Amino acid sequence: MRVRVKTAKGRKLSSTLWLQRQLNDPYVQRANKEGYRGRAAYKISELDDKFRFLVPGARVVDLGCAPGGWCQIATERVNALGMRKSKRIGRVLGIDLQEVEEVPGAEIHLLDFMEDDADAQVKLWLGGKADVVMSDMAASASGHKQTDHLRIMALCEAAAWFAFDVLDEGGTFVAKVLAGGAEGDLQKLLKQNFTKVAHVNPPASRADSSEKFVVATGFRGQATAQADEDDQAAGPLG
Repeated sequence: MRVRVKTAKGRKLSSTLWLQRQLNDPYVQRANKEGYRGRAAYKISELDDKFRFLVPGARVVDLGCAPGGWCQIATERVNALGMRKSKRIGRVLGIDLQEVEEVPGAEIHLLDFMEDDADAQVKLWLGGKADVVMSDMAASASGHKQTDHLRIMALCEAAAWFAFDVLDEGGTFVAKVLAGGAEGDLQKLLKQNFTKVAHVNPPASRADSSEKFVVATGFRGQATAQADEDDQAAGPLG
């Protein structure tokens, strides 16, 4: 039965329509029933069903992890709590600029991943390099489509450079992008540093959403990333 929400005093029509969509969204209803912190949890689970990067024993870094749904899925799949006795035990590290409610099996830290030495701090917490760096981050919306696109692409590129610093060889990078996916320089950068780069729109993404996810697998290693950074610093005349 579809739930209808009346426009309450002081609530805008747009807010009422958003609330009505939330209440009738099958993924939201499923998340509430299964104890996940929002429908986004199913996006990462569907991506992993396809690409199989959250394997038992994997070391995972979740950038911008609030509210924690991706961490919830990751802890289950990498066996961070050791529930599957015959499987290796993984690690899940969530970082964000805001406080995040504890996620059993995950380590949550307040950190700006764009700070100097953030990569070194993450590797210190992990006790080594990561197998997966994932990001569902989105820049604050301005309401201007092109501006929002540029902001999220810049955020994704920053996350990619961070991943180059912390990923172990063979690792995976997963990040939210928009409509056309990873474009231009970012697409080239990812293809240089990973053996495969795919763009996916998981079923859990809303039908009217412009979001897509880039899944880059088979990280070639730090030497390749360093060469790319040197080329970028040198410029066209380098």
